Amino acid sequence: MANSIDGNVLAAKSLAKFGVQHMFGVVGIPVTSLATRSVSLGIRFIAFHNEQSAGYAASAYGYLTGRPGVLLTVSGPGCIHGLAGLSNSAVNTWPMVMISGSCDQSDAGRGDFQELDQIQAVKPFSKFSIKATKITEIPNCVAQVLNWALLGRPGGCYLDLPTDVLHQKVSLSEAENLITEAAEKVFNSGNQLNQIRIPDNGLVSEAASLLKNAAKPLIVIGKGAAYARAEAVLKKLVETTGIPFLPTPMGKGVLPDTHDLAATAARSLAIGSCDVALVVGARLNWLLHFGEPPKWSEDVKFILVDISEEEIELRKPHLGLVGDAKTVVETLNKEIKDDPFCLARNHPWVEAIWKKSKDNVAKMEAQLAKDIVPFNFLTPMRIIRDAILGVGSPAPVVVSEGANTMDVGRAVLIQIEPRTRLDAGTWGTMGVGLGYCIAAAVACPDRLVVAVEGDSGFGFSAIEVETLVRYQLPVVVIVFNNGGVYGGDRRTPEEMNGPHKDDPAPTSFVPKAGYHALIEAFGGKGYLVGTPDELKYALSESFSARKPAVINVIVDPYAGSESGRLQHKN
Repeated sequence: MANSIDGNVLAAKSLAKFGVQHMFGVVGIPVTSLATRSVSLGIRFIAFHNEQSAGYAASAYGYLTGRPGVLLTVSGPGCIHGLAGLSNSAVNTWPMVMISGSCDQSDAGRGDFQELDQIQAVKPFSKFSIKATKITEIPNCVAQVLNWALLGRPGGCYLDLPTDVLHQKVSLSEAENLITEAAEKVFNSGNQLNQIRIPDNGLVSEAASLLKNAAKPLIVIGKGAAYARAEAVLKKLVETTGIPFLPTPMGKGVLPDTHDLAATAARSLAIGSCDVALVVGARLNWLLHFGEPPKWSEDVKFILVDISEEEIELRKPHLGLVGDAKTVVETLNKEIKDDPFCLARNHPWVEAIWKKSKDNVAKMEAQLAKDIVPFNFLTPMRIIRDAILGVGSPAPVVVSEGANTMDVGRAVLIQIEPRTRLDAGTWGTMGVGLGYCIAAAVACPDRLVVAVEGDSGFGFSAIEVETLVRYQLPVVVIVFNNGGVYGGDRRTPEEMNGPHKDDPAPTSFVPKAGYHALIEAFGGKGYLVGTPDELKYALSESFSARKPAVINVIVDPYAGSESGRLQHKN
């Protein structure tokens, strides 16, 4: 057919027309042409070695940009590998779309190449799934998954493109009409799905009254507030009212960690003593001890701000405000402006938080001031913190992954700008590191990306350092190398029995492994460091170069401890 296009081109045209700028994935039958056609239409395709890492990249991209991250996979096993990213988006509530090729529809059920009922496979992790059964359905299907990913509480969606549909053809004029019709139906109609919900004025007034009359109010800032770009309105709320704030791990930076009203270093006091807690863009899950005693007071009144009415119904707070975090806080600010209040610096609650924070910071700084060699976790983390702060603005995006490495980094590393910390998140997912790095480098091209990784976390996706080099992304990966999960072989004599007692411990890796050499194999820069001066030099040179690098930091294998849930001792 002259002047005709196939399903690959139509899908690529639809993605480009509907605003997709980047795509992550692994190509192969039947989607290679879809990737190359997308590139020719202006979409940047970042090709990975493994769909798992590509999926993590797509999920983080959705969080960082507020637009659905798009993952492209082959059929069957490729789709299954991609579920890591799709499920990560579902749990963290980030917008993402996974697109997978699938077998020819006429051969379904006959044991075709990589055959799988992919619609059924993705069901537990997808908000909305759809299969294009003929080429003319492609534009509408693309528009729907992109829109559904953003609808209400963001999340992952799935689009299935069978092989035969990708090979079908339509005329170019019909293709343009189909794309226009899909855009009009989904994006341009008065019934567009993702309408911003305005909170009830009466409930907002009640929330303002609760905060005003509280003796020990607290504002909890979650990564949902970061996603909603609520930093300006939250800054106004905090500084107008004088209420201390506590960020969740990925809420750090929405307001600077260095802010006078930050309660991060007084977390236990803040959550254990507050009587009213305004929780913005965070869920009362394990990260916040489910909002229950003994961590929280039995009498605390929660004001929960969430985009999802179902979440508020689940948590049953004293007061729930359904809506976008930025919109709700904006409305709350207007309400407070009409009946203003402000806790003075010498208010007993503010003073108690400030004093506890100051004392805990002083204790931590006393430990950080020591140069311990062989390295513990604190000495290199302090040097890294100072190097990151030395970059200034725009601040680097910090990707933190691991057990001890992430726990210590959360306490030591300082975030001063929003959306500059990515970590294991709500699900505590290990293996996200390199995917997140690549997403951050693509989504935030003006920022340096610094990964602070445990050697176990790094190992999940280490081969993607080749991807860093191939695309010349400004990413510096710092590996805390302590010889294994938590620190190598920690077995007691009683545990070293049986016929395989001479095998390496389940937690141990090759001691002092040369992780820096891995990136050198692909033309990147590697550093092996074991002293403060060596680490400072490596950080200075790599940060200035803004080129792919791996810094292999040798850490005492006995410096760490087993960790899982967050342990907050301040």
